[in-house]
Amino acid sequence: MIELVGRSAREALEGLGSAGRITIDAVRALRDVRTWGPLATDQMRKLGVGSIPIGVLIASFMGIVLALLASYSFTNSVPRYLVGTLVQKTVMMELAPVLTGLALAGRVGASIAAEIGTMRVTEQVDALETLAYDPIAYLVVPRMLAGLIMFPVVVGVAMMVGLIAGWWASMGLLDMSSAQFIKGARLFFDSFDINYGLVKAASFGVAVTAVGCACGLETRGGSEGVGAAATKAVVTSAVLILVLDAFWAVVWLLGRAT
Repeated sequence: MIELVGRSAREALEGLGSAGRITIDAVRALRDVRTWGPLATDQMRKLGVGSIPIGVLIASFMGIVLALLASYSFTNSVPRYLVGTLVQKTVMMELAPVLTGLALAGRVGASIAAEIGTMRVTEQVDALETLAYDPIAYLVVPRMLAGLIMFPVVVGVAMMVGLIAGWWASMGLLDMSSAQFIKGARLFFDSFDINYGLVKAASFGVAVTAVGCACGLETRGGSEGVGAAATKAVVTSAVLILVLDAFWAVVWLLGRAT
C-alpha cells in the first residue's frame, strides 16, 4: 500500500513537472505565429465548441439539484428566496468551473494525450522536426491557446444554463415565484462572482491542455503506451484542477474576504 501511494504521488508530481516545462516552452514558441496561427481556430472548435453540449448537460442537472438541496436545507428557518442566492453563488463561483473543468479533463485531456501520443509512437513528431517544424509550436501552442480561450466560454455557458435550470426547478418543483428566485439571485450578486469563475476556468484550460500535451509527447511503447498516457493525463488534470481551485480560493477569495 505504501509503495502504491508513493508511486502514485511520484507519477502525479512528474506529470505536474512535465506540464510546467511544456508551458514554459509554449510561451517561448508563441513568437512562431506562422506555425501555430493556422491551427488555433480549428483547435478552438474541437476543444471548445465540441465541449459545449457536455457543459450544458452538467449545468442543467447541477442547477436543478442545487435548488432542491437549498430548499431542503433551509426548510422554514430562512426566507425561500435565498434559494436563488445559493444557486447563483454556487453555480458561478464553484460548481460550474470545477465540474465542467473535470468533465473536460476527461474529454479534452484524454483526446490530446491520445492524439499526440499516437503521433509520437508512429514517429510523426520526429517527422515534424525533420521538416523543420517546431513540435511545440505546431502541436502544443494551438491547443493551449484553445484551452485558455474556450474553457471560459464553455464555463460561461454552463453558468447561464445552471441559473436557468435552478430558476425552472424553483418554480416548477418548489412552488416559488419567478420574482422570489430573481430577488435572491440578485441580492448578493457581484460582478466579481463571474470574473472569479471565468479566471478559474481559464487556468483549468491551460492546465488540462498542458498536461495532455506533456503526456502525449512522453508516450512510449505503442498502443499500450497511448492508453497509459491518456489515463495519466486525465488523472493528473483532475488533481491539478482541484489544486488550482484551492489556490484561487486562498490567494484571491480569502484576500478579498479579509
